Amino acid sequence: MDFVDNPVFAGYRYVFVLFDRIFMDEKEIIIIAAIAIPISLVIIVIVLFSVFARRKNRMLQEQEEAKKVFDRELAESQIEIREETLRNISWELHDNIGQLMTLAKIQAQMAQEKPEMMTEVSETIGTGIDELRALSKLINPEALKSLSLKEAVSLEIERFNRLKFIEAKLTINGSVMPIEANTQIILFRILQEFFSNTIKHSKASTLKVVLNYSEEELSITAEDNGVGFDKSDDFLGIGLKNMKTRAQLINSTLRIDSEEGKGTALTLKYKFV
Repeated sequence: MDFVDNPVFAGYRYVFVLFDRIFMDEKEIIIIAAIAIPISLVIIVIVLFSVFARRKNRMLQEQEEAKKVFDRELAESQIEIREETLRNISWELHDNIGQLMTLAKIQAQMAQEKPEMMTEVSETIGTGIDELRALSKLINPEALKSLSLKEAVSLEIERFNRLKFIEAKLTINGSVMPIEANTQIILFRILQEFFSNTIKHSKASTLKVVLNYSEEELSITAEDNGVGFDKSDDFLGIGLKNMKTRAQLINSTLRIDSEEGKGTALTLKYKFV
């Protein structure tokens, strides 16, 4: 019998061939795995990047829309502030400075016969000059923009008392913290809207405003003793909607509390970034 045809040799050969195939299969598996794993990782990275890019684009679009809304509301607020300022200037020229100048004229005429009255004439004219200087801050947009929230609110409170619109008081608690100029305009416009409603609609005799500064936030409260309103009524017509919209633009919380016969109170909280 030929050695090659020996059954035992044939069996060994079969085993060797089998192991060789198994080894080759493992090599193929390793090669396939070595190719598949990087490809899979690349695909995963591409998918994740695509998802991230879409989310980023969506966030950028939302931020852009929010910025447009903010800019639009800011522009509207600035226009409204200027219009309110012009109305205030008109009132002050007629009811305050105009009366002072009329008084000075009368005093000057009387001083022709009583020279000792020239001191009163001088004081009246001096008061009129001081009022004109204060008024110039309201006329000049750059001067108004350069004012801090505390200064702007103080001017409003002083004006209310000077013109005897209402008995107003401003209290400042804590150390005044710097606030971005555009945000200050929004905050001031919200308060100005509340002040306007108080003077025009509430029939209030007193107005109390508190600016409470802390390291984390500015808390503002404004309260009048007017007729108030029923919260179930539609209050949108006198500015609540505008105030709430503007508060949301600067990530603030706004609450209006009122009860018929017991006045109205505003609470506004702005967190420092």
